[in-house]
Amino acid sequence: MNNINCRVYKDFKRPPKELLDRFRNIPVANLDDCMGRQAAVNSSIKPIGKAGLVGPALTVKVSPGDNLMFHYALDLAKEGDIFVIDAGGYTERAIFGEIMVNYLLTKKIGGIIVDGALRDKEDIAATGLPVYAKAVIPDGPWKNGPGEVNTPVSCGGRTVRPGDIVVADADGIVFIKPEDAESVLKKVTGLMAGEAKSLKTIEEEGTMIRPWVMEKLQALGCEFFDMAE
Repeated sequence: MNNINCRVYKDFKRPPKELLDRFRNIPVANLDDCMGRQAAVNSSIKPIGKAGLVGPALTVKVSPGDNLMFHYALDLAKEGDIFVIDAGGYTERAIFGEIMVNYLLTKKIGGIIVDGALRDKEDIAATGLPVYAKAVIPDGPWKNGPGEVNTPVSCGGRTVRPGDIVVADADGIVFIKPEDAESVLKKVTGLMAGEAKSLKTIEEEGTMIRPWVMEKLQALGCEFFDMAE
């Protein structure tokens, strides 16, 4: 296999549906907190219309402004898959539009994320399919290749492999390796329980308990005075 940058893997191992379902309704911000607070994709990739998705990554790498490999990958998608398209962050030519999205709706995919541009924004938003993109532009794509399907790609500054768990909401997107899923779920369950307790205290007592603030200030040697001069 020496034809680098022009390879297609027709299928990949998907995480069990039961595992994917455990990530539904978990805020991306909480997941990111449990992943070192540096797992989210770049903030420039935003939802186009409806936000929120969970599913396995079907990865596509395209040449800037070209969608040949995405066209090929359309027919490989299975129900619930999330297309993650590495378009190199190029935003001056759309990778897809309304027609391709409507075809993918018939395959019941879970959503599309592109580190690049799309067009037909309003029509795509009206479909209700969760779609995330870096930009919108009317200029259409070339169809010359090369590219890759179901290989590790870069999206919004993060590496994602085929079969990684994709979780997105209105705040942003994270990619979770299946082998890390149980650890992340354990951490986020504890975090969310703590947050629920804090919210209850705020509601019932009107206070926000956070002793770490004073600990940090004291460690800095901060001085305190009763009244400003």
